Amino acid sequence: MAADLRARLGHVELPSPILTAAGCAGTGRELAQYIDVAKIGAVVTKSIMLDPRAGRPSPRTAETAGGLLSSVGLQGPGIDAFLQRDLAWLLSRGARAVVSIAGSSPGEYAELAVRLSDAAGVTAIELNLSCPNVEGRGRDFASEPDAAAQVVESVRAAARYDIPVIAKLAPDVADIVTVARACTAAGADALSMINTVPGMVIDTTTMRPALAGGAGGLSGPAIRPIAVRSIWRTRQALPEVPIIGIGGVRTGRDALELILAGATLVGVGTVIFHDPSACARIQRELEDELTARNIDRVTDVTGLAHQPTAPALRRPIP
Repeated sequence: MAADLRARLGHVELPSPILTAAGCAGTGRELAQYIDVAKIGAVVTKSIMLDPRAGRPSPRTAETAGGLLSSVGLQGPGIDAFLQRDLAWLLSRGARAVVSIAGSSPGEYAELAVRLSDAAGVTAIELNLSCPNVEGRGRDFASEPDAAAQVVESVRAAARYDIPVIAKLAPDVADIVTVARACTAAGADALSMINTVPGMVIDTTTMRPALAGGAGGLSGPAIRPIAVRSIWRTRQALPEVPIIGIGGVRTGRDALELILAGATLVGVGTVIFHDPSACARIQRELEDELTARNIDRVTDVTGLAHQPTAPALRRPIP
């Protein structure tokens, strides 16, 4: 009998814990020829801002031995075009839409939350807290607990009460648990972790940075152990808070690892660029991993690695 993959995000029941990660699947339209976007847990959109944004100049990406370095710069159509075109398309396909938003001030985040609350069909709002804080002279909101909490509080006050608010956290902070506590105290219904890890690549032919913007964010398999540790520590400190685990997930077994560490849901990102059917494949593989271990429901293994003794298995796992 197949394992039950149903999971929850706030009051919303999802058919699967597998989501796209923000920025890696556009707004879902690009994946439609490869998978049924209604059958995965949800599509997390690229980060939407109030106004259209061209993003950074090319080259924006550079491959590394363990993943991908990117510096896209929050390119996007702005909230008006997103609501008219992209959200409408997602809903027409039966997909659940988790909308990532970004802003340069808490007020901008709040305004976006109001606009999304007025639109039907938004499953949740994810706050990309790792974008430049103009009011803070270029600092990221995610780097300071008080700044992150201020954004969360502004959005929670502005968003419709029945739309879960998710705070997306960055790994390059002194203590991610401190930021997580501040966000949940300010009203975040869930946490998403981790965002990309800052890095740089030098092109030894041109002897210049490989990215036009200089530094970028590293994603892919290289950061999965960082994600696992971040999820583990946050689950220990805040066991009742739902976590969307993100970072280097390529297979169902990778997804299971994040779930065992404490993730309720799992975001799939960089692998989509070379395997656009990855979300559907990883969903099947996760089901197979659970079935092989005689586990009936994915919810039964969330945070299971924190238990002092692991459950006995009825047969060996290949």
